[in-house]
Amino acid sequence: MKAFVFLFFASLAALHADTKVVSVLGELNAAKAAATLPNIVLILADDLGYGDVRCYSDQSKVPTPNIDRLAAEGLRFTDAHSPATVCTPSRYSLMTGQMAFRVPNGGTVFQGAGGPSLIAPSRLTLPAMLKKQGYATAAVGKWHVGLTLRDKAGEPIHSGKLEDVLRIDYSRRIEGGPLDHGFDRFFGTACCPGTDWIYAFIDGDRIPVPPTGPIDKSKLPKHPYANDCRAGFIAPNFPIEEVDMIFLKKSREFIEQHRRTSPDQPFFLYHATHAVHLPSFAAPEFKNKTQAGPHGDFIHEFDHIVGALMDDLKRLGIANNTLVLLSSDNGPETASVVHMRADHHHDGARPWRGVKRDSWEGGHRVPFIIRWPGKVKPGTTSAQLTSLTDVMATVAAITGAELPQDAAEDSFNMLPAWLSEDKAPIRPYLLEQAFAGQRTLSIRRGPWKYLDHTGSGGNNYDKGELKPFALTDTAPDAPGQLYNLETDPGETTNLYFERSEIVTELKALLKKSKAEGRSTP
Repeated sequence: MKAFVFLFFASLAALHADTKVVSVLGELNAAKAAATLPNIVLILADDLGYGDVRCYSDQSKVPTPNIDRLAAEGLRFTDAHSPATVCTPSRYSLMTGQMAFRVPNGGTVFQGAGGPSLIAPSRLTLPAMLKKQGYATAAVGKWHVGLTLRDKAGEPIHSGKLEDVLRIDYSRRIEGGPLDHGFDRFFGTACCPGTDWIYAFIDGDRIPVPPTGPIDKSKLPKHPYANDCRAGFIAPNFPIEEVDMIFLKKSREFIEQHRRTSPDQPFFLYHATHAVHLPSFAAPEFKNKTQAGPHGDFIHEFDHIVGALMDDLKRLGIANNTLVLLSSDNGPETASVVHMRADHHHDGARPWRGVKRDSWEGGHRVPFIIRWPGKVKPGTTSAQLTSLTDVMATVAAITGAELPQDAAEDSFNMLPAWLSEDKAPIRPYLLEQAFAGQRTLSIRRGPWKYLDHTGSGGNNYDKGELKPFALTDTAPDAPGQLYNLETDPGETTNLYFERSEIVTELKALLKKSKAEGRSTP
């Protein structure tokens, strides 16, 4: 009996030792796998148009040498799209791989203390997915996906009203922000840095230096691109004309510190700029540096930011193992397009019809550039149809992450296109949402684009500064719009009645995608 007991416990000890060995080996293998994964830097501009960048428009009046260099060293997509034509839903879709119109309030554009977060607590996000793969994750800049600020009684505010900013208890933790959705670190703002009621920085999940009084707009620049700055409340450490330089400093500090302390761990940096959202307040060192006015100077500042981050990656010896993505959350703003066209012969929407908020191409066809040395061929272009929702599934394929069925429902793996391995279309169709969300959806399949609504889907072209750019609808009695982008890239001829069979097919496909809650199989 004693011999049996001895053998029994000896076997348990051996099994425990084997388990420890397996566990240690698993950790070593995981660490080894993480060490071979690329760092990822995702730079998201705000309101940067297709025609704002020289490598997309040879008629751009703003020099963009750093963005052009990024394209020369990588891949430039010519048929890439933001998921929506405005900020908040586009950023939600980028972070989740799911179209925002599928969730409650998915057409909202937050301001002030607006919330709660559009991202459900159980929803898998891009940074959370990468954390599971061993990445350190950091977000710097504009969040704008909603969060929860509370008053002194602990009640959530969730308001975009100016007067409700005064109710915020800044001693409380912010809920539903980046730290609750997969990011290890965050430094930035709740909404648009230069237009919001709350001019203050969030550090992690707190606002350490709250607003102390109303912003004094009398000291700010006066020009046609400065009128979006709202009369909110500002913190003493918030230099509104230098916000992007502070964001740049924070991102550079993150990269430097991570390289110094955790050189074997891959990192994901999401850098979301204020530039080039109005108001166009370029930092002092960029003012009057272009021949394209204040907004041109702001675009030039964004280009500098791209170059500074790229230079840091090279200086630290990690550029060759870093995947860099650059894009924009939607097309260019109305005021910037109208005044830049008139004053500087620069067209941020060129060559497309429409601007920010519109379902027409100018509202959502955006620059999308990828640099990944040794993987993505330099100096290449792709005409593949793609959306920023596709970033999640593609990055999952790169990092070996498994996407559950209830995640990334509108995200397609575009890696074959990134690597120039397959020129066959990957996406069967593309969904797009304009300013009014569910009421202004469109669908694209091949050259055919169907808008399930009349008008632009966002802006009013019947009056105001956009009236000179209105086009006559060739099918004014139609309840929707159909265009062939191959023969009519300017979306000038509505073929709703002439090609009714295409309308029927695309309406049915849109209805099916809405009913199934996904566009991926």
